Amino acid sequence: MTDISPGRTVLTDRYSRAVDYARAIHAADYRKKTDIPYLAHLLAVSGLVLENCGDEDQAIAALLHDAAEDHGGQPRLDAIRAEFGSSVADIVAACSDSLVDDSSRKLSWWERKVLYLQRLEHEEPRAALVSCADKLHNARSVLGDYRRIGEELWTRFNPDAGRRGEVWYYRRLAEILPRGLGTTEGTVDGRPYAVAVDLERTVGEIRTAIAANPNAVDAEALEAEWEQSLAEEQTIWARTQEAAT
Repeated sequence: MTDISPGRTVLTDRYSRAVDYARAIHAADYRKKTDIPYLAHLLAVSGLVLENCGDEDQAIAALLHDAAEDHGGQPRLDAIRAEFGSSVADIVAACSDSLVDDSSRKLSWWERKVLYLQRLEHEEPRAALVSCADKLHNARSVLGDYRRIGEELWTRFNPDAGRRGEVWYYRRLAEILPRGLGTTEGTVDGRPYAVAVDLERTVGEIRTAIAANPNAVDAEALEAEWEQSLAEEQTIWARTQEAAT
């Protein structure tokens, strides 16, 4: 019999059900403009969560983190809550930048990302770990694809974002998520914080690759894009705050 140490994560049939749930929901989904089944991303994110001391609920939430945002909104989130419990559903909600069930009613890309970043500033560590694992896997994919196809990569993303928006978003995530995960205190070998360090490093490598590409922009122009994006973020946030009062 395998010895199970206290505090060690044990995966049960709930995890198996979550894998199949994710597979069924995302069966027709592929990574942007590739032939890679979307499930590959979800499994990778769940693996990162488990490698960084996540428990079964966090690992399940990682498998389902895009289910509500991309397939059904709040009704889907309610179904996840009924099937896998409130802990999982709360993390999925925290990782979603929209819960409307009609994609045509979503806010603009910039508005959704600005509001998500503001929420992330106050997110609890359990959800922050899943979000960080998601963003790290995405950032690694961006870096690998950029090294392979260069500036063509940005055509895969929302046209309102482009290179400027995507780089801004990942830089802001790399700033915020380490604060959400906190210090290494109370973790195993500091691994939850390490996933944020990996995100920071990967985002830095993306910026370096862009600045080194003669068909893109130099470091100075890239920094000017960053300042422009920060100004846009502040404008959008101020506008949403004014609308809420």
